[in-house]
Amino acid sequence: MNKKNLTNFIQTRIGFFCLLLVLFALKYIFAAYHDFNLGISDPYQHIIMWLSPVGSAILLMSIGLYFSKPLVSYCAMILLDVANSGLLFANVLYYRQFSDFITVKTITNAGKVAPGLGKSAVALLQPSDLLLWLDLIIIIILLLAHKIRIDQKSFGLLTPFAVTSVGALILVLNVFLAESSRPRLLGTTFDRSYIVKYLGIDTYTVYDAVKNEQTEQVNKNANTADLNKILAYTKKNKLPVNTEYFGKEKGKNVIIIHLESFQQFLIDLKINGQEVTPYLNSLYHNKHTLSFANFYHQVGIGRTSDAENMLETSTYGISDGSLFTAMGSSNTFQAAPQILRQHGNYTSAVFHGNVGTFWNRDDVYKNMGYNYFFDQNYFSHDKNDHIGYGIKDKIMFAESIKYLERIQQPFYTKFITVTNHTPFDMDEEDLDPSFKTSDTSDKSINNYFETAHYLDQSIREFFNYLKKSGLIKNTMVVIYGDHYGLTNSENETLAPMVGESSDTWNAYNNVQMQRVPFMIHAPNLKGKIKQEVAGEIDVLPTLLHLLGISNRNYIQFGSDLLSPKYRPWLTFRNGTIVSQKYVIGGKGLKGIVYDRKSGKQIINFTEQEKYEITKLAKEGKMSLKYSDLLNNHNLLRLYTPSGFKPVDPTQFDYLTNYRQMEELRQKLKNKSTALISKQRKSTTRLYKTDATELKGREEEITTIPESVSGNHLTEKQTKPSKNHKKSYN
Repeated sequence: MNKKNLTNFIQTRIGFFCLLLVLFALKYIFAAYHDFNLGISDPYQHIIMWLSPVGSAILLMSIGLYFSKPLVSYCAMILLDVANSGLLFANVLYYRQFSDFITVKTITNAGKVAPGLGKSAVALLQPSDLLLWLDLIIIIILLLAHKIRIDQKSFGLLTPFAVTSVGALILVLNVFLAESSRPRLLGTTFDRSYIVKYLGIDTYTVYDAVKNEQTEQVNKNANTADLNKILAYTKKNKLPVNTEYFGKEKGKNVIIIHLESFQQFLIDLKINGQEVTPYLNSLYHNKHTLSFANFYHQVGIGRTSDAENMLETSTYGISDGSLFTAMGSSNTFQAAPQILRQHGNYTSAVFHGNVGTFWNRDDVYKNMGYNYFFDQNYFSHDKNDHIGYGIKDKIMFAESIKYLERIQQPFYTKFITVTNHTPFDMDEEDLDPSFKTSDTSDKSINNYFETAHYLDQSIREFFNYLKKSGLIKNTMVVIYGDHYGLTNSENETLAPMVGESSDTWNAYNNVQMQRVPFMIHAPNLKGKIKQEVAGEIDVLPTLLHLLGISNRNYIQFGSDLLSPKYRPWLTFRNGTIVSQKYVIGGKGLKGIVYDRKSGKQIINFTEQEKYEITKLAKEGKMSLKYSDLLNNHNLLRLYTPSGFKPVDPTQFDYLTNYRQMEELRQKLKNKSTALISKQRKSTTRLYKTDATELKGREEEITTIPESVSGNHLTEKQTKPSKNHKKSYN
């Protein structure tokens, strides 16, 4: 076809349709190679991938051909192409952040996360993203300039039906070729990238929607038989207590410090001869700190919310989204706040400088039984105090004290930091001039050390206050990293800094990079650095036993890390197993297995190794299966442990935290156990910070904002002030 004939063809409705189709297929193929890691290993897979967007795109855009009015038909085809391009673009951004593809559950719950994604999404943008929209922009301009004319010829149903039929035929061919390359592709899915590689984004999305609907139907059929299986399984995780530690911290306050995106390799790491995190290093080696050198995060797509869920409930996050956003508003929890209220009269609170709706926290925390939730409404609204994901850590800790000192003791409180989060931005004035970061080719790595250093300074300031106020004497402080900060794609650049070679970096090294800090610090604890493999799922049973509370009647998938019978192994959300001896890929013996200590791949297995690896793989699979069954079916609504009172979320109102605390103090009078009541004066002036934003504004640390100190908060008062820059997660 010569140029003139091609131009004339494009001026027809079918020609215009073909133009949209070809351009979409080209940009899809570009994204598949440039943005997705689909593991295409042979020419046959390349051909299947090239074909994968065609059939579904024809089926979708052919809808526009059924409209009889030419203008409506053209507009419909363009809008359908825009929607399809939008889905592709959304998956590109999502993949950069999570190395995974968007699920329908994630899309349907987007409203609960959307308020926190603004700046993060912008940080993920790349110049190449323009190519995903450039074709549509040019086509619209050409239409408006009449360079492409709207074909006014009548168009019956026969041609659109023929086009749709061709699309269906190509889709069937695509599925056939995919099944020939990957038998039972849709029946044994364990990795969404396989479906995208063979069938494309559109078909994957439809498939995921069908699976999601099937899951919803299964949820409706939950019964006590499933619950009994889970009870029997988790009962095996109940281990004898360590008499040296059980009840060691009974009745003590608990402070959880959630280190955002903080990885274990930062501990004791030096850059240009300087420690990146000197204060956390000192805590890690402190004689009163139990530290864990091989503690792994186990989060999935829910990332921070998954880490919180494991910490609070000792159950895993779900496989295809965030449990917080998908189920947090309706599920029944038996979480740490309510357990501690039942067994120790604890008051609970969370401090977090982001919007309360992010990860659906304002609903989830009520269902977990948290008394108070101090989100960004309770902190400074000055735009200079916020960056990236919320209020800066130094300011958040400093401004939390005026609320912390009013909470009745014993308390269980959680501080969620945000500054050390991708894209790891820092204002120039917040940088430590004495600390020189790395000079790699990757800006994220260089920035990561700076934000981690800033976070370390924030922790030092907070601990100084705990010591000055005397709280440290009656408090157990738990510090943990929620998940990785740097992604696998950045690890090879990082390798020389952690004593490895970029040339030999492999999957084993990536697994080792999933280690995060876990420390338990208290004045009467005998500290040590424990080398056993451990994971986030084990935190709650460990803390309960330190507080003298048995977990025997609760459904928990973790084990007490201090038990003399503790068996060191864990499973990642993706099925990877880590034990004291092995790192096992998701396929067990059929996948790649490494010796955990040497890092060498095991090729020829002994019979004993086969037995151990098979057993671990089976246990990991069962653990995830039963946790998913419990959470996806909301089975805890059918089970109430002896002595446990289910949460009534309607009793909590996070808009009136301060008023509630003050009314309770006045009611208790001399019986109030709040720190400010015990000391008969505020302790806020004991808090010292070098945050440059607070210079000349020190009174703000001690002053309760008018918006939260009144008898009630109106809807208007719960919103940031006009000069407040949104800083969403």
